[in-house]
Formats: sequence, structure tokens, C-alpha cells
Amino acid sequence: MSIKLKHGLWVIVADGEKALFLRNEGNTRFPNLEVVQEIEQENPATREQGSDRPGRYSDGPTVHRSAVEDTDWHRLGKERFADTIAERLYKLAHRGDFDEVVLIAPPQVLGEMRQKLHKEVCDKVKAEISKTLTNHTIFEIERLLQAA
Repeated sequence: MSIKLKHGLWVIVADGEKALFLRNEGNTRFPNLEVVQEIEQENPATREQGSDRPGRYSDGPTVHRSAVEDTDWHRLGKERFADTIAERLYKLAHRGDFDEVVLIAPPQVLGEMRQKLHKEVCDKVKAEISKTLTNHTIFEIERLLQAA
């Protein structure tokens, strides 16, 4: 995979709780990623969000009962956050704020974002990197992109 870090390239670094919208203000040899926007969502673990025990249902006229799998509220939060990122990218693309974008996110979040992206944004995606980099410095992200 070869990523050309030209001037004006947007880089989205996201996970299930945080997203950084970065724009390269430098050039290919000397990238300079600057934060355009940062979005955060509080998404505690499922055990902290759910309070009830998993549901149960009767199997008919017998006394046998089966458990129903509990809802994974943490995963649902990540999916909703991917929707938020995709919607934001659509608005930026529709306004013409970027011509090319690179998406960096963990595989699950990247997959969710890919499903939600509008065609207008999909056409501008130049690369996808399946990694969690939201806790890295901007300099480390620049180095990783140069190495890719």
C-alpha cells in the first residue's frame, strides 16, 4: 500500500469513542498533519450500561426456560459513533472540504464506517489502515503514514 501524503489530504483517525479529523498542511516529503476537528463520545463498558439480567423465555407448554443473550451496549455505542463519523464525512465532502481521505481505525470500526459511508465519500477514500492510533501523537501518525 502506498499513500501519497500530498498537501490537503485528510486523515481520519478513529476508534469507537474518539475521532480525529486531520489535514496535511505540509507536502509529500514533509507532512504536517493539523487537527481540524475532534469528536469524542463516552462509551463505558456494557457492564456499566446495562442493569438488568439477561431475559428469559418459555419454550412452550414445558417448564423448560431459555436465556436470551444480553445486549452489548458498548458495541452498539461504537456502531452509532461510526454513523456519526460517516455523517460528518458526508457533510464535509458535500461542502467540498476535501478531495482525498485516508481512514485509520480498528477493523470493527472501519467495517462499520465502510457500511455507512455515502458514495460521495467512498469515491474520495484513497486508503484504509486497520489500526488503533487514537492514542498516538500526531508525529507518530505522520511517521506511520510516511512508512506506509
